[in-house]
Amino acid sequence: MNTLHTRRRFLKNAGVIIALPVMESLIPRSLAKEAAKKPVKRFVCISNNYGVYPQAFFPAQGGRDYEVSPTLKPMERHRAGFSVFSNLDHGLQGGHACVPSLLSGVMPVVAPNFPEMNMSLDQKLAEHVGAATRFPSMTLAVNDANLISFTRTGVQVPARDLRAMYRALFVDEDAKNKAAAHERFARHGSILDVVMDEAKAVEKSLGSADKAKFGEYLEAVRGLERKIVQDEPWIDRAKPKVAVNEPPQGKGTEKDLKAMVELIALAMQTDSSRVFTLTSGFVNGDFGKSGGYHGFSHHGERDAEVSALKAIEGYQVAMMAHLIDLLKAQPDPLNGGTLFDHTSILYGCGMATGQHTTRNLPIVLAGGGFKLGEHRVLPEGKTERLPAANLLLSILQNFGVAADRFGTSTGTLSGLESRA
Repeated sequence: MNTLHTRRRFLKNAGVIIALPVMESLIPRSLAKEAAKKPVKRFVCISNNYGVYPQAFFPAQGGRDYEVSPTLKPMERHRAGFSVFSNLDHGLQGGHACVPSLLSGVMPVVAPNFPEMNMSLDQKLAEHVGAATRFPSMTLAVNDANLISFTRTGVQVPARDLRAMYRALFVDEDAKNKAAAHERFARHGSILDVVMDEAKAVEKSLGSADKAKFGEYLEAVRGLERKIVQDEPWIDRAKPKVAVNEPPQGKGTEKDLKAMVELIALAMQTDSSRVFTLTSGFVNGDFGKSGGYHGFSHHGERDAEVSALKAIEGYQVAMMAHLIDLLKAQPDPLNGGTLFDHTSILYGCGMATGQHTTRNLPIVLAGGGFKLGEHRVLPEGKTERLPAANLLLSILQNFGVAADRFGTSTGTLSGLESRA
């Protein structure tokens, strides 16, 4: 009997059970008790590709009594539930090339030097979620490319736009497409069986220097196998029905971004996914401004460009605040309390400003489970500076992932200790 095929069947069956956590009759009592001890967590990252205008973003004072800055003003009503950080970054140089490092601290060009390459935080969390939701993670984009999501093999995760997001969540495939999906999974599974059998034979003939590289190849194959295990059981399950029509796309960033944020809230409410990354851009004419986001970011302190940056970035933060409003208004059926109580929301960018600066990244963390409500001014000296990846590790652990290192972290970020 093919052991790989047997293993895939076993995992597939297990995946069906994991994917139905609310059906208590399918879960052994011992596992149910263990699951009850660990709250279900969620994560959202909202980003852009150009950083922020720092003079309007960073508060002038540190501590808990700081005056909220103009760009962060929309978050003031949630003041107790978020913190803004100064002097956190990944210690990188490279301008736009650093944008993909936001959720790992690792630039793609040096990824092979790291055990998990440049795997992004969202994908690490997605592995933890597994088949518990239809989508272990959702990579999203509004009027720009999402450059921040990478698998553990260094592959960039493609992004969904507004229309694709809605249809993935709420539009069921017809019988023909479902049958085609089953056939595709079966074909891919058969191919993977052959590949793994041949790989075993090849591995025996490799020298020690080649085995490490070959191990990366095998991990990529196993990743595809895991994806089949996770995705196939969901093909025949009806998607949730919601009283929301498909939002029109291409109506400008204001409307598109608001609609996308509201879909994220719906995805959490229906437990369709628990992990999201969203990159937002700009379309000529948005906010009554003419030009492009990249051009604005090279502002030279000119009034028109600075005004555009304040409008764009202020609106991104306003949509973060809107998401918090939505999550605070929704009870959490899995944990009790509200959805916000068990969600971490990160706003940031892997490049600090459009001037290609990568020091002092614009970072805001909101959500339940952390001690927040302040402007954390961290050490800025070269020797005592803390890596931004320490914050990522804190989020990872808060989510329930057992890890003592992530990306370029040197530990967790102290002062964020989880509230009971």
